[in-house]
Amino acid sequence: MERTSIEETIKNIGKKVRVCGWVHSRRDHGKIIFIDLRDRSGLLQVVFQPEAGHPRGDTLYDLAQDIRSEWVIFVEGTISKRPDKLINPKLVTGKIELKAENLEIFNKAETPPFAIDTDGYEIGEDRRLEYRYLDIRRKRIKDNLILRHKVIHFIRNFLTDRGFIEIETPILTKSTPEGARDYVVPSRTHQGDFYALPQSPQQYKQLLMVAGMEKYFQIARCFRDEDTRGDRQPEFTQLDLEMSFPTQDEILSLIEELYIKIVKTLTPEKHISEIPFPRLGYNKVMEKYKTDKPDLRKDKKDKNELAFAWIIDWPLFEWNKDEKRWDPMHHVFTAPKDEDIPLLDKDPSKVHSWQHDLVLNGNEAGGGSIRIHKSEIQEKVFKLVGLKEEEIKTKFGHLLHAFGFGAPPHGGIASGIDRLVMILANEPNIREVIAFPKTGDGRDLMMNAPSKVDNKQLKDLGLKFGK
Repeated sequence: MERTSIEETIKNIGKKVRVCGWVHSRRDHGKIIFIDLRDRSGLLQVVFQPEAGHPRGDTLYDLAQDIRSEWVIFVEGTISKRPDKLINPKLVTGKIELKAENLEIFNKAETPPFAIDTDGYEIGEDRRLEYRYLDIRRKRIKDNLILRHKVIHFIRNFLTDRGFIEIETPILTKSTPEGARDYVVPSRTHQGDFYALPQSPQQYKQLLMVAGMEKYFQIARCFRDEDTRGDRQPEFTQLDLEMSFPTQDEILSLIEELYIKIVKTLTPEKHISEIPFPRLGYNKVMEKYKTDKPDLRKDKKDKNELAFAWIIDWPLFEWNKDEKRWDPMHHVFTAPKDEDIPLLDKDPSKVHSWQHDLVLNGNEAGGGSIRIHKSEIQEKVFKLVGLKEEEIKTKFGHLLHAFGFGAPPHGGIASGIDRLVMILANEPNIREVIAFPKTGDGRDLMMNAPSKVDNKQLKDLGLKFGK
């Protein structure tokens, strides 16, 4: 007999089934023992009674007396309706129970270091992350991960239906200045040289446009060596998307349609404040809200209100007083507005860009732009941000060279999946919607990482550390 998931048992009244899972709780009522059995799909009440004529007599009941929470077991028996007065309306399976006829203990369990049948907020986060495989057993975290899966699955289907191709780009890549510190990886075969983990697939997706793919997306892993906070992690996941020959309006309308459909399909209890999303100029937003990530909810206490807005018409640069140079407001690949291109030589402070940021309830939910696709303009921007000729050639020569083979106008966006799911799940930080997150100081307490490596590994890599 095949295993039946707990959520499917409600379709099997009067039938014999086989269920497997973890003991969520155990209640001994004298001559009857109740066990709530848990698998990923839900809870099922299992009843053990020492009835005469039972297939295994009192042996089954005696075995059930030894069972404790979080033991992994298999139970076989018949699904029956509960008496009306014992129905539990809080459970999907609250109208049924399983009369046990056979029991096997797959694995006993130590007493967990914390309660699993609560929401977990009362437990210290370091403790929860040390035992994350137990923390994931709690319903809240499990539901968060299932919601995350549904969001990603929805995104893939939505974009595939609209002609986008999902393409994976390299994780081991080149260190280039893109805003944050890189995580670097030493090369064994080319000692003294280093790979970098991608802060984003930015250059690769632009090169895919040069390659003629026209519509690309990826559920991309990104890495940034920066201080963590509630909505940041050293590694995170984003929807990365690029199109050839788009207008800015086409990009914004596409993402807007995607987000509206995600909300209406997966979290229908939530409501979007304004559709279409407002499109607000950067200067007016800064003047009114003093932030480029305004929380536009009418009721800040309403967790089911989603206030999306686009911030557009950004300056291309901001002046760095300390370094005495222009810094990009977005990144160095963002295109200036066509009418402002002559100002790159005259007054960079007045150049506006094709940048677009999506904000949601005071969070940056995504950011993108129309990109530079002409080598001469890209070189000019590189120089304005302080890069020397040799640096440009070393760090970005491959991109400029590619542009010389016919680069189409292109643009796109990167949207944070962790932050979106965090808000949809009403969670206080993105660690609650990531399976195995890092702590605030970037540690994995469960795997004890980062950790030292032995001297042989260092020698193979040509590395030596001082005292």
